[in-house]
Amino acid sequence: MALAMMLAGTLASILPGIPGTPIVLLTAILHRVYFGAASVNNWVLAGLVVLTLISVVLDYVASSLGAKKLGARWWGIVGAMVGGLIGMFFGLPGIILGPFVGAVVFELIGGYEIKPAAKAGVGAMLGLLAGAVGKFVICGLMIALFAGDVILRS
Repeated sequence: MALAMMLAGTLASILPGIPGTPIVLLTAILHRVYFGAASVNNWVLAGLVVLTLISVVLDYVASSLGAKKLGARWWGIVGAMVGGLIGMFFGLPGIILGPFVGAVVFELIGGYEIKPAAKAGVGAMLGLLAGAVGKFVICGLMIALFAGDVILRS
């Protein structure tokens, strides 16, 4: 059951605004509380906390750098997040295009012309994508660390 929850957290990590790595961490903590000494040790839990913190920082930095590299302002970053959240309701195309459309619309509202707004939208979308890939990889590493320790301890 714990691995199923962790896999759900990993899949959630690719969606904007869904805290995938904290879901994986919370599952590991609940597993430890329920199973006690038969679960992961404290060092592994500490490692999972560190990986979660790295993931949160990586996600923020990747989103900001990707957006700023191509000229987005905070309007574009916020728009990309809003667009990503709304895009989730429109399946895979919405997840991919939502951050771009959101960033462009918010940059236009913020006073940018269409060409710089579109460039900022591409940057925001690429930044969110890089953050999602980073979170996904870190979730996989967290699951491997958790599962490996539980198997070794059993």
